[in-house]
Amino acid sequence: MVLIIGGAYQGKLDFAKETLGITDMDVYTCNSSQIDFSKRCIYKIEEFTARHDDPIGYFESHREEWQDSVLILQDIFCGVVPLGAENRAWRQRTGRLAQYLSKEAIQVSRIFCGLEQRLK
Repeated sequence: MVLIIGGAYQGKLDFAKETLGITDMDVYTCNSSQIDFSKRCIYKIEEFTARHDDPIGYFESHREEWQDSVLILQDIFCGVVPLGAENRAWRQRTGRLAQYLSKEAIQVSRIFCGLEQRLK
């Protein structure tokens, strides 16, 4: 699995398309508490963590389904801590999932201004 992280509008999906051969048909964009792992690329995982109380448990229970995937996650776990408890919990779930996925990944890339910084 390849994990791509970075801030909003930094070119994460474009990077995946250019370097990993991802096409629009390969992309599943998260918008619920379930993920369609039949797609090669799972995009906006932070939207999934906003809707799921145990994202690590979900990924663990579907482990075989995402091992060959490209996972793209927006970095919402840095910067100013949100005031609301719900947003803080979402940020914490997302950060913990990023840690879990980073350990599982064969490659971790941070994208900033469209440029890759290889972390793993």
